[in-house]
Order: sequence, then C-alpha cells, then structure tokens
Amino acid sequence: MSCLVLHVDDDPSIREVIRMALESVGGFEIVSVDCGHVALQQVQERLPDVVLLDVMMPAMDGPQTLEALRRLPQAESLPVVFLTAKVLKDDLDRLRMLGAAAILQKPFRIRELVEVLRPFGQAQAV
Repeated sequence: MSCLVLHVDDDPSIREVIRMALESVGGFEIVSVDCGHVALQQVQERLPDVVLLDVMMPAMDGPQTLEALRRLPQAESLPVVFLTAKVLKDDLDRLRMLGAAAILQKPFRIRELVEVLRPFGQAQAV
C-alpha cells in the first residue's frame, strides 16, 4: 500500500519536480494542489497519509493552512511536513509550535524528503 501525500505549493515547477521525484524514487502517490484553500477541499474528499506544505504562499500561507486543517475533525491529527526557505530559529520554532511533524529546509535532497515521508505511509499500513 502506497503513501498518499498531499503536496501544497504555489509554484507549479516545484510541484512537478516533487511529484515526479516522490513517485519515482519513493513510490508515493501524490496529489498536488496550488493553495491552502484547495488543500482543505482535497482533505475533505480524500484524506491523505501526510501533507507536504510550503510555508510561503499567497492568500493562505502554510501556517494558516495548518491551522485550518486542525479545525477539520478528520484532519485534527493529520501529519504535516513543512518545506521552507526560512531558516531563522523563531520561524522554525513557530512551525514546531503549530504542530509540524517535520520541517525540511530548502534546498533539500529528494532522498531526505523520501526518508522523512516514508514512516507516515507505514504508520497507516499497520
């Protein structure tokens, strides 16, 4: 059983690179969306195993998206992994306080991303 990853990023080229890499290298099933609002709709239609969430996005950023996800009964404990170019300790601490399961700083290696995401699929399969 593969791990379903909901990837939320406003940059179409990043969505495509991550989709191709996670499918080919990690064997993940990927659903990619371009904003937090669409992510909330997607979670209500099909609950992923993990959300891979960009921090900086227009309209609804990653932290706002996580806060909105936590208000959905089915997503209260949904693991969220943040991708961020922000590296200040205060920024990282804030993401941890919001309940991030993991935080990867950009740029990151695909193998590193696969290793961070893999346990979430295994947890669902048990």
